[in-house]
Amino acid sequence: MWWIVVKTLIASGIIVAVSEVSQRLPRLGAILLTLPIISLIAFVMSWQQHHDLPAISRLARETLVLVPLGLPFFVPLAFAERFGLDFWPAFITGVAMATVTIGLWFWFAPSS
Repeated sequence: MWWIVVKTLIASGIIVAVSEVSQRLPRLGAILLTLPIISLIAFVMSWQQHHDLPAISRLARETLVLVPLGLPFFVPLAFAERFGLDFWPAFITGVAMATVTIGLWFWFAPSS
């Protein structure tokens, strides 16, 4: 149980730190967001807890495929000002776009 609390504190700490840095230095915030920090931590924690390399390899392969499929999320936010969108419409459009691309992958992709 304590391990779940530790994982939660680490993940929430990273989210808060990136959010705070992004307010002051947007480019540094973007760099931190593009780093696979959560993936790195998740792989290490999974290894420490289970020592299951095949499971970690499967997770890494799925992540490798899904990261590009999630990129459409950023398009409406990146161009919100240009198209006169407020935050929530751009955010919801991005979520919808990523949901479609990821959903199509799950629908048509071969099972792993």
